[in-house]
Amino acid sequence: MAPRPAPPAPPPPPPAAPPPPGASAKGPPACKLLFVCTLSLSVTYLCYSLLGGAGALQFPLALQEPPSPPPSQPPGDASPAADAWLRTPLAPGGTVTAREPSAPDDELAGPRAANASGDRGGAASTPEYGEKRLPQALIIGVKKGGTRALLEAIRVHPDVRAVGVEPHFFDRNYDKGLDWYRNVMPRTVDGQITMEKTPSYFVTSEAPQRIHSMAKDTKLIVVVRDPVTRAISDYTQTLSKKPDIPTFEVLAFKNRTLGLIDASWSAIRIGIYALHLQSWLRYFRLAQMHLVSGERLIVDPAGEMAKVQDFLGLTRVVTEKHFYFNKTKGFPCLKKPEDSGAPRCLGKSKGRTHPPIDPDVILRLRKFYKPFNMMFYQMTGQDFQWEQDAGDK
Repeated sequence: MAPRPAPPAPPPPPPAAPPPPGASAKGPPACKLLFVCTLSLSVTYLCYSLLGGAGALQFPLALQEPPSPPPSQPPGDASPAADAWLRTPLAPGGTVTAREPSAPDDELAGPRAANASGDRGGAASTPEYGEKRLPQALIIGVKKGGTRALLEAIRVHPDVRAVGVEPHFFDRNYDKGLDWYRNVMPRTVDGQITMEKTPSYFVTSEAPQRIHSMAKDTKLIVVVRDPVTRAISDYTQTLSKKPDIPTFEVLAFKNRTLGLIDASWSAIRIGIYALHLQSWLRYFRLAQMHLVSGERLIVDPAGEMAKVQDFLGLTRVVTEKHFYFNKTKGFPCLKKPEDSGAPRCLGKSKGRTHPPIDPDVILRLRKFYKPFNMMFYQMTGQDFQWEQDAGDK
């Protein structure tokens, strides 16, 4: 039987059309066009930065601090500028009610931090040149103390570049290495300071040694606040995310009948500042640490920012001209002194109402914190007047 003849071969494909003029032979014209547009935008932005000067890239920001009642100032300590910020205290009653801003979510850290190095820093932003450096200064705490307000204010300074989100390198991402951490940072030029803020560093036992290993001359900034108010603010933030959690009164005590405070609860433990400070003083001199009063940062932001700029070795650029107290919001907003437009405050959801707390619980917490506060005052040489402000004197 004769073999069946093979089927005829298919006709060859037609020759490919030559690429249009100006198109790359390695990719479609659309990709080439996208590349050209991106390059043009980058060059345009760079030219705008160079021609516009430092002020061209400075935008109004907002301080996200609570409109809670300001602390009473000791005699002779309040300045006219500070008095202008004072607000009427809450009316006495059976409950404690205040408003506070929401802190940036912890979820912003980690995966998003690697994409945050381009966040706007000071007025003289340098996104297209300079180099990435490890930070020379860190805002290490405390949570719900006013760290976001401080960061936004110091980023107005043209000699400061800072990451907008919290990298959490020294507590969560340390295994990723210093190269990863450096890549998170914004680009800076000579004379500029690189900064970041992660409030949980202050209560992380490994953080002092890790930061000292990176650079033993790192400058550290800590924003502290009345630990009772801070604990309630901390609880309020958690409650907004988990509305089914127990009440503050239940979580604060191991045994309420006996008055045993549960110091293992993070909202309580963070406020034992003296305990955490001891860990830092094993590696850093007190002169390398600057303490910011969260209360004074609200009532006299320019005064507190002057001290911060002095500590960082910066010229006092951020002054009272940059602040405007928004009576509706109940906290300061940032503005450009030369800007004729109204200052802009960020976020309508930056204030939360504290739940009513049993006054007896407030009193027990103040008695619990008082010896730790006294120790903290002695260790730092500063009296933050938390007992006097609370009327315990």
